[in-house]
Amino acid sequence: MLAHDGHNCLDVDECLENNGGCQHTCVNVMGSYECRCKEGFFLSDNQHTCIHRLEEGLSCMNKDHGCSHICKEAPKGSVACECRPGFELAKNQRDCILTCNHGNGGCQHSCEDTAEGPECSCHPQYKLHTDGKSCLEREDTALEMTENNATSVADGDKRVKRRLLMETCAVNNGGCDRTCKDTSTGVHCSCPVGFTLQLDGKTCKDIDECQIRNGGCDHFCKNTVGSFDCSCTKGFKLLTDEKSCQDVDECSLDRTCDHSCINHPGTFACACNKGYTLYGFTHCGDTNECSINNGGCQQVCANTVGSYECQCHPGYKLHWNKKDCVEVKGFLSTSVSPHVSLHCGKSGGGDRCFLRCHSGIHLSSGLQEAYSVTCGSSSPLRSKQQKSNDSAFGDVTTIRTSVTFKLNEGKCSLKKAELFPEGLRPALPEKHSSVKESFRYANLTCSPGKQVPGPPGRSSTPKEMFITVEFERETYQKEVTASCDLSCIVKRTEKRLRKAIRTLRKAAHREQFHLQLSGMDLDVTKKSPRTSEQQAESCGVGQGHVENQCVSCRAGTYYDGAQERCILCPNGTFQNEEGQITCQPCPRPENLGSLKTPEAWNVSECGGLCQPGEYSADGFKPCQLCALGTFQPEAGRTSCFPCGGGLPTKHLGATSFQDCETRVQCSPGHFYNTTTHRCIRCPAGTYQPEFGKNNCISCPGNTTTDFDGSTNITQCKNRRCGGELGDFTGYIESPNYPGNYPANTECTWTINPPPKRRILIVVPEIFLPIEDDCGDYLVMRKTSSSNSVTTYETCQTYERPIAFTSRSKKLWIQFKSNEGNSARGFQVPYVTYDEDYQELIEDIVRDGRLYASENHQEILKDKKLIKALFDVLAHPQNYFKYTAQESREMFPRSFIRLLRSKVSRFLRPYK
Repeated sequence: MLAHDGHNCLDVDECLENNGGCQHTCVNVMGSYECRCKEGFFLSDNQHTCIHRLEEGLSCMNKDHGCSHICKEAPKGSVACECRPGFELAKNQRDCILTCNHGNGGCQHSCEDTAEGPECSCHPQYKLHTDGKSCLEREDTALEMTENNATSVADGDKRVKRRLLMETCAVNNGGCDRTCKDTSTGVHCSCPVGFTLQLDGKTCKDIDECQIRNGGCDHFCKNTVGSFDCSCTKGFKLLTDEKSCQDVDECSLDRTCDHSCINHPGTFACACNKGYTLYGFTHCGDTNECSINNGGCQQVCANTVGSYECQCHPGYKLHWNKKDCVEVKGFLSTSVSPHVSLHCGKSGGGDRCFLRCHSGIHLSSGLQEAYSVTCGSSSPLRSKQQKSNDSAFGDVTTIRTSVTFKLNEGKCSLKKAELFPEGLRPALPEKHSSVKESFRYANLTCSPGKQVPGPPGRSSTPKEMFITVEFERETYQKEVTASCDLSCIVKRTEKRLRKAIRTLRKAAHREQFHLQLSGMDLDVTKKSPRTSEQQAESCGVGQGHVENQCVSCRAGTYYDGAQERCILCPNGTFQNEEGQITCQPCPRPENLGSLKTPEAWNVSECGGLCQPGEYSADGFKPCQLCALGTFQPEAGRTSCFPCGGGLPTKHLGATSFQDCETRVQCSPGHFYNTTTHRCIRCPAGTYQPEFGKNNCISCPGNTTTDFDGSTNITQCKNRRCGGELGDFTGYIESPNYPGNYPANTECTWTINPPPKRRILIVVPEIFLPIEDDCGDYLVMRKTSSSNSVTTYETCQTYERPIAFTSRSKKLWIQFKSNEGNSARGFQVPYVTYDEDYQELIEDIVRDGRLYASENHQEILKDKKLIKALFDVLAHPQNYFKYTAQESREMFPRSFIRLLRSKVSRFLRPYK
């Protein structure tokens, strides 16, 4: 930078700004800077990150490789040396020779490259110092100036004229700090933008723009020499005017939340569907309701994905409250009416199939566009661990079967079907029915498969889908004849079901498979519209329009297929779940008049129910208070739960176990054992955040805890990680990210790019605890061998981003944590690119300007921008998906200037 005297150049200390982008130590040198590594590490090719040095090993891994600056792997185990910018490789191919391009060769004035190195010279009226670099003013010039000062007053005019002739921009820049211009009255000094001329008419002083209206910045203003930089608070991004800040809509990004995402200024929040619990800030796992007081079930609680159900022992049936069990008189009625039926008949040269749900209908939405429909109720004898498809009890046999088929076009969406002209829908004639089966229970699930890449420059083609239908039916002893016993009946039924499954599969592939709920015909999938068809998007079943968006009908309402909107539950009915197509009747017709509201969202809204702490024979008034030593937290129940262990309660009508008078008060992370009357630590995989509980809550989904005695849901962590990564783009992510990763975990990933492709990696930020003495680390190298070429290695937290290319054509990546402290971890994007661009990519990622500006650092942390950059790097033809305007609005001008100069030099090297 130019000194205040206007003719000397001062070195800029790059290490003062973000440590120069160096991972370990930054050392300032004249006209540049160098990154250096701590003992036991050596500098990577990108000249910023450090790699652990092994005492043994070949090539660049050996500290005696002999290269003065940069060591690169060469074929057949040898090494090739390179020099840093501003240096040239010596004839011995190891040492580096300084050139004028590095700090002006150390010269104060002029520098010229020669075979022996830089040669310095000085401007007129200066002579070279004995050090061969500095310049001193000549003695004859100083003597002439002394004589001029001694001129008599009589020669005043001559003195002025001589002074004006001597004061020229050719000598000492006229004394100006910056710009000098010769005029008829002498020299005229001026300053560049960002500086102001001082009263001496020579000196330029930096203007602190941040003092005036915060420099026009929305959030933060930082003054720099000759300019200023604006920056934004976390959760906001700087717009291309480089002053305004805009909220980052994290919900518009892929992979932000598993289920629902709610954007807030500067942040966001994730929410899960009913039956799921949030963990790791963004993930949703199935809630095991049965781990909390047995789900409130009187007898058996069976957890299901996204829900649960209470079941009864043989000889009992489920009460209307779905929790209690009532004894069945004359056990095992054989006249159970079917809840589900499957009818298939000939139509248009093939079969058309209808799956009709008569009762027990339940809709639920899963991840992305997935959904499931449950009809009827599963057998109480059903077991998830059961390997057999059949189960028998007494004179009843339960037969289960399922089918999964793949459809290659469209998406999962329950939409009203327009099968026939209105009012003309014919019934399938009995004689033309090829399949007519009844079932106790059916579950239909539709889930999307992988997106199929489309042609270059076009959007991807529709997703493939997987539809799974599970059926369950029962056969009874009364069907047995003299010629066919129960086993024979089962075999005949199974044969008939196999035929039905084949017919159903054919119908599904011909798009002739439909669902009928409460008399409404529905398509199970939706075709993707052709590009020429611009049709208004209609909402799925169980959803209504709110402000031009499709939202699920809330609890207390149901979806009316005729009106295609959400309707309030009428008097005498209730609905406690979202997105349903019917409301359930209140248990007692005589209580319709005591309904609290026509928008009943819970059975407790139906009048006459026993309240928590009460019970009766049928759950309705008149009710009795729970006796001492018992409690009941729910309304409409037929009994109360005992405290256990002979424990009394503090009063009649207790509503929770915390009302039981335990001998000790258990703290969070423990549960009270009513047998031993001691507090027991919650086992691994469970937690308890409250005092005085008699159970621990199971961690959601596939998560578990690091240790026993956990007190919070945040201690439930998903340990899944590792695997083979994609050919073009992807993420290396610590388990449970963005939540803290688990202890004692080991993850291994591999990236094997297609031929003639190289790997580019961006580490936006990484959080590893520094207290553990490198107990947790991330390493990237060629193979699992510790002697193989290492690209990146760290065991520390770095919030400053870094980009680098892989030192090998494939990567083996390992993350390991110990049992000590945990941290947030990392989400590292990578892309593979055509090796023809290797020189350009390395030129960009090695440039310190990529990391010097806070705005540039934010680009490397911006998931949306990195995704766009990687998309073009992986598939250059995708560049044409973005208009010039979109590109300009995406990146700051300084970033575009940086890339443009390098791309131009790469594409036109001789221009």
